[in-house]
Amino acid sequence: MKILANDGISKSGKETLENAGFEVLAVNVAQEQLVTYINQNKVSVLLVRSSTKVTKEVIDACPTLKIIGRGGVGMDNIDVDYAKSKGLHVINTPEASSSSVAELVFAHLFSGVRFLHDANRNMPLEGDSNFKKLKNAYAKGIELRGKTLGIIGFGRIGVATARIALGIGMKVIFTDPFLDEATVTVPFFDNRSISFDLSSTPLENLLKTADFISLHVPAQKSYIIGKREFALMKDGVGIVNAARGGILDEVALVDALESGKVAFAGLDVYESEPIPELRILMHPDISLSPHIGAATEEAQDRIGLDLASQIIDLYK
Repeated sequence: MKILANDGISKSGKETLENAGFEVLAVNVAQEQLVTYINQNKVSVLLVRSSTKVTKEVIDACPTLKIIGRGGVGMDNIDVDYAKSKGLHVINTPEASSSSVAELVFAHLFSGVRFLHDANRNMPLEGDSNFKKLKNAYAKGIELRGKTLGIIGFGRIGVATARIALGIGMKVIFTDPFLDEATVTVPFFDNRSISFDLSSTPLENLLKTADFISLHVPAQKSYIIGKREFALMKDGVGIVNAARGGILDEVALVDALESGKVAFAGLDVYESEPIPELRILMHPDISLSPHIGAATEEAQDRIGLDLASQIIDLYK
């Protein structure tokens, strides 16, 4: 039984599958060559992340496929309903990367409030000649403790983000159309924990109240945050998108940054990914990362082992 891990798989996941009798092909096949490769190798299981697209055309052209697996949460790059209608199993790993994405959100938040993204650009260029100038330029940082974080979308990653926020002393508010209340438990190293009962608030109230905003919703047909939503926000707000490109209007974001409505943004995903707009890449008030929310060793191990476990269970 052959498995094509087209966007990679962790060593532990690969070994688990091989020990169970599967042959794992950990190669990267270009999208236009995917159908040919699957058919030539009689691949039964296709594992992808966000790069490979499993469309209706791919599904129809690959009769040997039995399982499609997505290493991560969102499955907008897979025609899930059509795959299931053709009798294929579609699996993903919704919990494996939550902590990693949440930590990246806070990497962007900490970077934004202390100007680290810009300082890291300018210190190599001017640190030896304009040290005092740079020190003054970055001397107006603020603390996250005591501020309000608004979380849009309160699924697993939203909750993981809330845990960190609560742990460092932030107030958390959230909005989610499918959830009215939630209990968030923050665990500590010594097995103690503390729980917080939170209630959902309307989006408009969140936008008006939050000092910082983090987006955690799946791909949408239209923007969640655009010109209208920016206008409702507090002056000097910080915003992070580590969810999906296309849920935040990047043109409106740049306008909001230029006007001072938004103090900084942190982006891990982009509307025109994998070729982000130059205006976004060059903006001094945007902290940037190349869609690496789940790209930690721990998350990749969890993802690989989770996928392996599900595949083995399906073939028992």
